[in-house]
Amino acid sequence: MRGGVKRPSAPPRRRRRRPWREVEFVSLDFETTGLDHRRDAIVSFGFVPVRSGRVVVGEGVHQLVVPNVPATVASMKVHHILPRDLAGAAPFEEAREILRTALEDRYVLAWFAEVEIAFLARIFGGSRRWWRRRTVDVRRLAIELEHARPDVRNTLVGTASRYGVPVASPHEALDDALVTAQLFLVLATKLEARGLSTVGSQLRLTRG
Repeated sequence: MRGGVKRPSAPPRRRRRRPWREVEFVSLDFETTGLDHRRDAIVSFGFVPVRSGRVVVGEGVHQLVVPNVPATVASMKVHHILPRDLAGAAPFEEAREILRTALEDRYVLAWFAEVEIAFLARIFGGSRRWWRRRTVDVRRLAIELEHARPDVRNTLVGTASRYGVPVASPHEALDDALVTAQLFLVLATKLEARGLSTVGSQLRLTRG
């Protein structure tokens, strides 16, 4: 609990020993006013559950959020969310509760997860280490599978293209969350052949 904000419960530690198909994830993407979690704010998020090894598209959510700082021109060029688009957006407190419910007792999937981890720690409290222990960085799964260096530029769109995952609207939060979830299923299935079949093995890759 941070300043009256309830943090979403993490899955029990023992669950990390289970095969990834037996646990529940939520694939998450933030669009923000910038990448500095200390001064920037979220303008939208998208999430979609992954349950029993399947993406539950019907439970996906795209949520616009009223930011407490103005978006920069550079960030608007990336996510194409203009100030007028946020006229009917949810206040931050309301959006935070929607997100908290989605994260409750689930592992998190994200692409280049340090961004989501930093903003989650700011929104709900808890250290980055606490959030990292429940977050699978799907980009790191691709790096492991392809034996690439961690500093190699692996974009979500480029990696999706290599594995035949369709991308409809790049930098739209829900579509990025859907692409991340679909890529996770492809990469996790391929990594099973290397003995990386449990949630714990995937989490260790994220921690590097």
